[in-house]
Parts: sequence; C-alpha cells; structure tokens
Amino acid sequence: MDRVKFTLFDTAIGRCALAWAARGIVAVQLPQPNEAQTRVRLKQRYTEIVETAPPVEIQRAIEGIVTLLNGERADLSAIDLDLADCPEFNRSVYAIARRIPPGSTVTYGDIAKQLGGVELSRQVGTALGQNPCPIVVPCHRVLAAGGKPGGFSANGGVVTKLKMLAIEGAAVNYTPSLFD
Repeated sequence: MDRVKFTLFDTAIGRCALAWAARGIVAVQLPQPNEAQTRVRLKQRYTEIVETAPPVEIQRAIEGIVTLLNGERADLSAIDLDLADCPEFNRSVYAIARRIPPGSTVTYGDIAKQLGGVELSRQVGTALGQNPCPIVVPCHRVLAAGGKPGGFSANGGVVTKLKMLAIEGAAVNYTPSLFD
C-alpha cells in the first residue's frame, strides 16, 4: 500500500480522523474518548502513517462528512475509497451500503438477499463490523431484523449508531429492553 496520511477534523459527534493513500480514502476513524486515542487507533492500523494537511479532494470529503453529521444532506457516494485490502465479500457489502441514502435504513438481511440469500446476514454483519470507512460506507444505516440497531463497533457502540441515525433524521423506533 502507498504511504498513508491522515488528518483530524471536528464533527457533530466529536473529533474524527480520515486516512488516505494515493488511490483514495483507506479509513475514517470515528471519535475516541480523546484526540490522542483517535491517533493511536489509526497508528495501530497503519504503523507508518503521517499526519498532514489534506489535499483538496480529501478536504472535500471531510466537508461532506461534516455536513452530513450536521444533519444536512450530503452525497458521499462519489468519494474515492481504496478498499483493496478488504476481502471481496466485504467490498460487495460496502458497495450496497453506499447506496443507502441518508435518513434511510435497511437490514442486514436486505443486503444479504442482494448478495445471494438471507442466510448471509451474519457475514454481512461481520463485514460491516470491519468497515474501515464508516460514514462514507454508512454501516450505521444497517439494522438488525425487527428494527433493532444490531451492533456498532465504534466508540459508544449502539448509542453512537442511534445518534448518527437521529442526526440524519432516520426513523428508528427502538427502545432497548433488558434482554437486548
């Protein structure tokens, strides 16, 4: 992989980071409890990563993410991603997820059916849990059966997922029970 660079930026959900290489964005890091931990998470993935000012195309991607997380419409589908290090199945899941518009949700089963059958739902969930580019690949818009939020691997877990959906105006009628 080409040399990976990154920058930090502020959003409505906290300080995020975006990492890129020559062919596109390789990672979006959602906020950690503090800025130092956000940097550490990226450096765990990319040991040779360098912090730098973003070039114009990366700055546009950042502006789109910030706009979306401010509750305004933003189309992130044209942002170039470099997902070459991801398994082919995961890339197929991410391509489908990128077509989910802001304010909308689908289920793991909906994506699984597009890939061959509802029995792939668990694998879809696993792929989304490994998503290196949350927000740009909007894994937060994918719910479990019955409108339950399912998992979310970012700091804050399901609470962060529900907050992101609320910002986008998605109708999620879910109240956690003692058995979730």
